[in-house]
Amino acid sequence: MAVKIRLRRMGQKKAPFYRIVVADSRQKRDGRCIEEIGTYDPNTDPSTFKVDEEAAKKWLGNGAQPTEVVAKIFKLAGIEK
Repeated sequence: MAVKIRLRRMGQKKAPFYRIVVADSRQKRDGRCIEEIGTYDPNTDPSTFKVDEEAAKKWLGNGAQPTEVVAKIFKLAGIEK
């Protein structure tokens, strides 16, 4: 199973916020996920995010691949592979 760490869109029209989730890469963007490991809100200035570092490191260690945006968020949070 190919596992990705990606964003799930939540919120109203034109006011999105995102949850950082671990999901099977074959699932829909907002479909079923394995685990939620954080949040990201681009509407605030500056953008805010919260990440469960332990869970993120666990999934990265198990081979989950982050998307480009999630990789940038992890870099800002100080999470390395």
